[in-house]
Amino acid sequence: MIIQIAWKNIWRNKTRSLIVISSVAVGVFAGVFAMAAINSSVVQRIDAAVNEELSHIQVNSREFRSSSDIQDLIPGFNEADSALKSLPGVKTTTGRIIIRGIASTSAKSSGVEINGIDVEKEKEMFTLNNKVIPGTGSYFGSDTKFNSVLIGEKLAKDLNIIRYILTPEAVARLDSLKIPSRVLSKLETISGERFTSDKKFNSELEKLLTSDETGKYAIHIKEAAWSYREGAKLILTFLDMDNNQTGAGFRVCGIFRTNNDMFEGMSVFVPARELRALTGMKEETWHRIIARLDNDDLTDKITEPARKALPDLEVLNWKEISPDLAMIADFMGQIYAVFMVIILAALAFGIVNTMLMAVLERTKELGMLGAIGMNRKKIFSMIMYESIFMSVVGGFAGMGIAEAVIAATQKNGINLIKYSEGMEAFGYSAHLFPTIDAGFFVSTTILIVLTGILASIYPARKALKLNPVEAIRTE
Repeated sequence: MIIQIAWKNIWRNKTRSLIVISSVAVGVFAGVFAMAAINSSVVQRIDAAVNEELSHIQVNSREFRSSSDIQDLIPGFNEADSALKSLPGVKTTTGRIIIRGIASTSAKSSGVEINGIDVEKEKEMFTLNNKVIPGTGSYFGSDTKFNSVLIGEKLAKDLNIIRYILTPEAVARLDSLKIPSRVLSKLETISGERFTSDKKFNSELEKLLTSDETGKYAIHIKEAAWSYREGAKLILTFLDMDNNQTGAGFRVCGIFRTNNDMFEGMSVFVPARELRALTGMKEETWHRIIARLDNDDLTDKITEPARKALPDLEVLNWKEISPDLAMIADFMGQIYAVFMVIILAALAFGIVNTMLMAVLERTKELGMLGAIGMNRKKIFSMIMYESIFMSVVGGFAGMGIAEAVIAATQKNGINLIKYSEGMEAFGYSAHLFPTIDAGFFVSTTILIVLTGILASIYPARKALKLNPVEAIRTE
């Protein structure tokens, strides 16, 4: 009976109740959708770290990470590799040669980490072979008499291997993207001109375009003008096994693109056999073992058994290698809760205000209910249920809208291309695909009910303080 009365009381003033319910719905929608976007960014970053950069577990000698000495090889590699493979949950393993060196072209040079890899095994471990930019080559797919190297787009820009030129085809592409004619006419002065670096091209665009035009169209112009010098060569210089400086010319077989500028700028990949020939390293000697697990949930479970199986080696999982990313992943649940508590706390003030107005407007009514025998507990429960109903109805509406919008944006994602440079500098994608797990909706529902209960306490206590006799006399 009390529940039915509370429900009917909400709709006695439909306008006011709908405003409060709408406010709750908008707040919950904003919170849930924002969390879904943030979650997708973190999930994509973890996925990229595991599938493109680190894998699940890495093993090397205890001194290698600090020394980076080429002679710091894994002792008894085959035995260590077999011990790691024998652990339940380990899907596959591969070895890597890791050498610090310098990549140079005739224009520039840059410090890099040279990774000597088993090409076929790496395809099983990582998805980097699918990240090669079309038109730049392949993932070690073509035979050549030269040494082959796969490099990142950031490094290619730093070494002036990637250039920018506005060809007629590039202008036609921009026109098809509906770039305004006033912008295209400004670009005519640099049509056909070759810019050897990203910095020079950006500088020229800033001179030609307004700040607003640069913000809106520069990324599209750069993409259209992007030019790769096919068959480009670079020199890799490093120390061999005798600590003598050596090096060789390498032909770029392909350029990969990820969402991590630091990884793109530092990591280069060459077939292990080519690196062995240049360094004098023996067959089946490696600096690192990389292990891929059946799924990421096994990471923590397998780390300790791996350390016991390999007591003389350093065993680290991706969370320990990248602790900042691990911390964000581990605390996402707490971040969700804090974010929603802040939003719902703000909404609670609106509910409190509305219920106080309702109590004051119904002073005479509440006095009559008390006079005819409705006890204080039932009056308190009625006010509480009214607050809870408004919170729950608004909350469920907000979550329903958020679920619909999340589903609608999951297919094509949200492209934050204007912020791509800043986000990719930290390894995060600017193309988000909002996603959230079911557990978040359960915790949000609990928080909404608690908000309704807490928001009802003060108005209900106000109602209990009313004197029935005096309340009946109120006009």
